Amino acid sequence: MTPETQSPLFRTVRTTPTDYWNDSCAIEELTYAIENGAVGATSNPAIVLEVLKKEMPQWRERIAAIAAENPRATEVEVTWKLIEEMAVRAVKLLHPIYVREKGKKGRLSIQTNPTLYRDPEAMVAQAVHFHGLAPNLQVKLPVTRAGIRAIEEATFRGVNINATVCFTVPQALAVGEAVDRGLKRRDAAGQDTATMAPVCTLMIGRLDDWLHVLAERDGIIAHPGSLPWAGIACFKKAYGLFKTRRHRARLLAAAYRHQLHWSELIGGDVVLTIPYAWQKRFNASKVEVKPRMDDPVDPAIVAELQDRFPDFRRAYDENGLTLEEFDTFGPTVRTLRNFIKAYHDLMGVVRDVMLPNPDGK
Repeated sequence: MTPETQSPLFRTVRTTPTDYWNDSCAIEELTYAIENGAVGATSNPAIVLEVLKKEMPQWRERIAAIAAENPRATEVEVTWKLIEEMAVRAVKLLHPIYVREKGKKGRLSIQTNPTLYRDPEAMVAQAVHFHGLAPNLQVKLPVTRAGIRAIEEATFRGVNINATVCFTVPQALAVGEAVDRGLKRRDAAGQDTATMAPVCTLMIGRLDDWLHVLAERDGIIAHPGSLPWAGIACFKKAYGLFKTRRHRARLLAAAYRHQLHWSELIGGDVVLTIPYAWQKRFNASKVEVKPRMDDPVDPAIVAELQDRFPDFRRAYDENGLTLEEFDTFGPTVRTLRNFIKAYHDLMGVVRDVMLPNPDGK
């Protein structure tokens, strides 16, 4: 590609410190993303379910084979073997980047069982197991009360974490501190940290979604042009605080809803996890690729969101949520419920292969 024909996302990663990942472990989508400059990928139960449905002809026989190879395995165990195989298959595409970048990039995130969000020991055990499947796997842990404990301990054990189910400045700061504690313990033990690349996701679009829900539920009137800035405002504030406090984790933006979730974050030393459909739209756009991360969100917009939405104040204020409140914050509950439902739906797909309905329905 010449500079004139490079895609906007390619120019983003080549001309600024900003990286982007593919928001899927689907091979076709990941291949496209890598060709356009992506240096990583991610998955979660909903993404894995979507990929499985798209690629079912490729996986039906393999699911049956996994079940046959493990005659005493439950459908839960077969499902996790499937998830692991899908991740290991996709992560191979990123291995050349992982080698080139000396372990700092070229990783794929695999998520721990979403039903374990209250059990730090179980989350750490699964994270350590995933860590051993491939050198360039990253492990997603939720930013719940128990998840913060798991993030510190998994980091200490050498797991490259990706904190997920995170929407707010207080949650991001708790992750930054937990990662720093884990790395400090690891440094003190004489263990390698130079190649570790922990990230903290802020699901900015899901915070926007929650404010829309509150506006409808509570009859709140706010300027329609203000709501799309909620997640961006929190991300930019967290980014400034991470730089000031020198947290070693890198921020990552996810849950894309519109082009500002890309264009307003260009220039930051961050990661953007972008779904394939949005990558295609961004690359077909004429949006100017230039640094905007340090451009503040209009103070009038922030003030209106703070005035009209108490939950935005809780998300934006660095002390707006306590650790004990992480699990009951609206977007946390909605997202955990979504992930757990997708996980059970995924097991249902596996069940249909292991125990096909005899009446054909």
